[in-house]
Amino acid sequence: MQITSDINVVETRVLPTPYELLQSLPKTTAQAEFITRARQEIHNLIFGDDHRLLLIVGPCSIHDLAAGQEYGERLAELSREVADRVLIVMRVYFEKPRTTVGWKGLIMDPRLDGSHDIAEGLRLARTFLRTVLDLRLPTATEMLDPITPQYIADLVCWSAIGARTTESQTHRQMASGLSMPLGFKNGTDGNLQTAINAIRAAAQPQTFLGISIEGKASAVVTRGNTDCHIVLRGGSDGPNYSPDHIAAAERLLEKARLPKAILVDCSHGNSAKQPERQPEVLRAIMHQVATGNTSIMGAMIESNLFGGNQPFPQPREQLLHGVSITDPCIDWPVTEAAIREVHAAIAPRFRS
Repeated sequence: MQITSDINVVETRVLPTPYELLQSLPKTTAQAEFITRARQEIHNLIFGDDHRLLLIVGPCSIHDLAAGQEYGERLAELSREVADRVLIVMRVYFEKPRTTVGWKGLIMDPRLDGSHDIAEGLRLARTFLRTVLDLRLPTATEMLDPITPQYIADLVCWSAIGARTTESQTHRQMASGLSMPLGFKNGTDGNLQTAINAIRAAAQPQTFLGISIEGKASAVVTRGNTDCHIVLRGGSDGPNYSPDHIAAAERLLEKARLPKAILVDCSHGNSAKQPERQPEVLRAIMHQVATGNTSIMGAMIESNLFGGNQPFPQPREQLLHGVSITDPCIDWPVTEAAIREVHAAIAPRFRS
């Protein structure tokens, strides 16, 4: 008989079930309580009466756990100093969407050598999330593959759906079943309606194909995730964080009968992919906050121990410590100064 399936499949590697990984690397009671509290605090920042700014900050991607922990330790110390006005959540991104090809993140290729040991990648991702939580830092990541959440989502406090996948029905369905607050980014072309449609879809009950915690193919039925908001990240037509852009986003959200909760990504299209411009973007949106805007509830910064990025692929032993291998970042001194500036700039929100 003529073969008609798996013609282009070279190998199928069986992964541990989500249950098996969760059992081997369980969250502690303290971690579970911290995650629950952090998610509620983020919810209150987005939809409630908490006037602090949500600041999601950290490396473009995690590729070196030692450097990531060093960064997290610095961020945790600073977060305690500014906690009265700023809630800091660390970017812990393990999956990277690629326009064509390239390194797809720690989960997909943890050894950085094309061996794609996904089982090891999932184990390392879960291990690192627990490390960050033990620093008393809330965690943030982008959910890219619809199977990944079953392995790590219980350790995530805030999540994002990226510009390339906001329009995807698969990701909207996945978001409807996630247990944490989530931001949908506008499309790569800058279109906001795509993200607004995604927020509305994710809030509805959905039924879709997925896997159970036991690893079985399943029909997943959700009640909908109402903790979703928009993320403005600029686009091919330029940045979208000016007062006029924010006002336009507010009008679209109001028309869709959605809360006017806006988080601005200071990287990507908003900085023209020039990392050194991120503090400039952050300063501009904080000026809007200081002069009375109440819709901007957060910002995102790509930051690492050292600035810029480094060529990849290259031998792992030749990689520089604390330097991104994906998008370029600002360095720690610039990051610290920017966060302290935010803490000072947001003071007007707290005046009676």
